[in-house]
Amino acid sequence: MHADHDPVPAWKPSILYEDNHLLVVNKAPGDICQGDKTGDEPLPEKLKAFLKQREEKPGKVFLGVVHRLDRPVSGVVVLAKTSKALERMNALVQDRDIEKTYWAIVAKAPEPTDGRLENWLVKDQAANKSRIVKPGTTGAKLAVLRYALRASLERYHLLEVQLETGRHHQIRVQLAAMGCAIRGDLKYGAKRSNEDASISLHAARLRFVHPVRKEPLIISAPPPPDPLWRLFAQAMKPA
Repeated sequence: MHADHDPVPAWKPSILYEDNHLLVVNKAPGDICQGDKTGDEPLPEKLKAFLKQREEKPGKVFLGVVHRLDRPVSGVVVLAKTSKALERMNALVQDRDIEKTYWAIVAKAPEPTDGRLENWLVKDQAANKSRIVKPGTTGAKLAVLRYALRASLERYHLLEVQLETGRHHQIRVQLAAMGCAIRGDLKYGAKRSNEDASISLHAARLRFVHPVRKEPLIISAPPPPDPLWRLFAQAMKPA
């Protein structure tokens, strides 16, 4: 007799936090937060199917995207499980009451090693890029971030970035303009791509007040299982 083959396990997300109001996951590089011309299934749709199956729901599953990460970026993504939670989370985003911390691996150490960057950005829709322009340029939006060098290895450096605004490709274009293009980010000047087409930018931590429970939340996501990320995790100085 032959043993039955085990069924292929269904896709499982990396859930960082979940309650009746919110679902927070660690997005893998390559997942998309909204539909694009590739026709690949967006992460929210995969999550809806997962919840529907897990909870054996007969009807539709509500899941609202609070914020998005670029396809090649990994890390914390928050989704709302009710329209009330979505409305309140959108208000937090609008009022900049969500503290976003990213890690970026770059080939050149910044000078100075910590600072604040302010630039005016314009999004080029056709090229799916943003570029720095002079203040007062039509359509330009102010982009502000803080950065600090957290660890260095022989060829690469780890920056911690705090976003003060959330503009299109903001971290990518602002660090590149400083001469610190993110590893693997060919679009903004990296010399070579990463094997998995990711870029070494990770949404590491979100801090906000729960929209319903009103409790402070700090949600952290481990970086991808890449050897360089692992080396940096070991080398990291305490925050």
